[in-house]
Amino acid sequence: MTKQTMNFQAEVAQLLHLVTHSLYSNKEIFLRELISNASDACDKLRFEAINNSGLYENDPELKVKVTFDKDAKTLTITDNGIGLSQQEAIDNLGTIAKSGTKDFVSKLSGDQKADSQLIGQFGVGFYSGFIVADKITVESRRAGLPADQAVRWVSDGGASGGGAFEVESITREARGTSVILHLRDDAQDYAQAWKVKGIINKYSDHISLPIQMEKEEWKDGELINPSDENGGRQPGAMVKTGEWETVNKANAIWARAKKDISPEQYDDFYKQISHDFEAPLAHTHNRVEGSTEYTQLLYIPGKAPMDLYNREKSAGVKLYVKRVFIMDDAEALLPTYLRFVKGVVDSVDLPLNVSRELLQESRDVKAIREGNTKRVLSMLETLAKHDKLPEAGADGVTDVVSEEDKAQVGKYSKFYAEFGAVLKEGLGEDFANKERLAKLLRFASSTTDSVSVSLADYKARMKEGQEAIYYITADNAAAAKNSPQLEVFKKKGIEVLLMTDRVDEWALNYLHDFDGTPMQSVAKGAVDLGKLQDEAEKKAAEEAAEAFKPLLAKLKEALKDKAQDVRVTTRLVDSPACLVVQDDGMSTQLARMLKQAGQVAPEVKPVLEVNAEHALVKKLDGSVHFNDLAHILFDQALLAEGGLPADPAAYVKRVNALLV
Repeated sequence: MTKQTMNFQAEVAQLLHLVTHSLYSNKEIFLRELISNASDACDKLRFEAINNSGLYENDPELKVKVTFDKDAKTLTITDNGIGLSQQEAIDNLGTIAKSGTKDFVSKLSGDQKADSQLIGQFGVGFYSGFIVADKITVESRRAGLPADQAVRWVSDGGASGGGAFEVESITREARGTSVILHLRDDAQDYAQAWKVKGIINKYSDHISLPIQMEKEEWKDGELINPSDENGGRQPGAMVKTGEWETVNKANAIWARAKKDISPEQYDDFYKQISHDFEAPLAHTHNRVEGSTEYTQLLYIPGKAPMDLYNREKSAGVKLYVKRVFIMDDAEALLPTYLRFVKGVVDSVDLPLNVSRELLQESRDVKAIREGNTKRVLSMLETLAKHDKLPEAGADGVTDVVSEEDKAQVGKYSKFYAEFGAVLKEGLGEDFANKERLAKLLRFASSTTDSVSVSLADYKARMKEGQEAIYYITADNAAAAKNSPQLEVFKKKGIEVLLMTDRVDEWALNYLHDFDGTPMQSVAKGAVDLGKLQDEAEKKAAEEAAEAFKPLLAKLKEALKDKAQDVRVTTRLVDSPACLVVQDDGMSTQLARMLKQAGQVAPEVKPVLEVNAEHALVKKLDGSVHFNDLAHILFDQALLAEGGLPADPAAYVKRVNALLV
């Protein structure tokens, strides 16, 4: 192929403008991304060579070399990995699959440091080179292709005003890729060994193959006047020796002993694999032996990704087999509700040619999945245990707390704010760990605004004679806290859990009790406070129901198309009416959610409960506007729980008529 000029995909041109004009606060991330790409290329060669050893071409020692030329103002990253064919260079360097740039742009916050960290998340790391370079040259040959089928790709990143790149055929003996950065004038620091080594040690120390640089040594300048031993000497300089040295640890961090790894190194590795700029909340690093042998290094992030609730997105940990990289998102190694976990699993037992289909079926994979799940839950339990400092004892003295425990305070609250809703999915997905998950859940309640009440906390505070854990689901905290269904519970000082996540209605179908105490929705079934309701109250309720029988019959007839039943209730104190469903029925809120999601939901006809002591209810009897008042009563009860009347215009018309 002779030299051709091609245009960038429109999205790439947009990205290049952003990179070169917006993301200057953390320039050094370009080297992290390019070395990571080089490492990936070597991993891909190693994987393909499992079935075709000829791809090594008598050069089996995979490595990355970093060189610089101060005179030419270039920095070059070279790998002997899989390389690129001509078409791959055009496809991979001129376009971005799946609209990566659109996603990238939509996530920009204006915080340059935070924005620069997003680059790796969207597969656009190569273009970060333009942060420091005004031109990039890529020379590459794919493993297995002849030397004369190599390719050279050149672009100035749109600096000349065009959105184009040049591609031509070249001859290249060595397989792999060289990325040559022609450094800008303000980026000449990156042509100095100390600077480059520092960045490699900071970001890429964990890379499991050697990153090499040419050794340098100090050479004194020649004497201008040989007779003057102490002066007249030309300036000395660092000169290259022709020998190569490995500047990273060159072994996988997860394969090293825990005692040899500092907290900072653990955090740096997390940031590298997750492209997160915040440290993780916790990590676990273990060598598991037995029928299935593997090493796990798993992290709990401190912040949720933008696409956390997209259950279709690929997620999971990195899978290695005997240190050979297999895949990035090994979904089968963790359940879906733990999709936020980052990390690495390196197995000894899985076959090297493992496929996604095999991952779904393998007994060893099932064992790894169960082991990973238990470790993650253990991490969360430890965070939850130390989320608050212990309260002072009777003598006013707090138990001695270690500095390590103090550092954990507040971490679980932070985790739960980010990932609590996803954790609840596990109630319906992971029956084996349902009890452990239930203990990790946190809620707001009618007595507190913060989402900090565990089911164990609630149970410890239950009133004497209380036989159930009461809760209410709603669209938001305000609707839950002000719901009419809570009135009798507030009057009697009974705490009610407020559940406002969209997943709550679904998840609680799988949690019928906690530690032997039943879970009871205050919006389902007739209110029965058992021993908390005295005999006088029960007798008054029975008498009211008997006295209101004729009125209830008329209400049932008027609302026969809307309500399944109408009955007198003791759960209301200040409100005239509320809606409930039968104990085994679908809640009106869940039915609304299903319809909003475009799913088929059964028609829910709720029960209308009326407060016999309320003035509006008393006024119904004998009113000439009985039919209108009955419908208004129903629609207002629907509004109070966050729903909407089936015919809003008819509701407004009735209210206006009564107001007039």
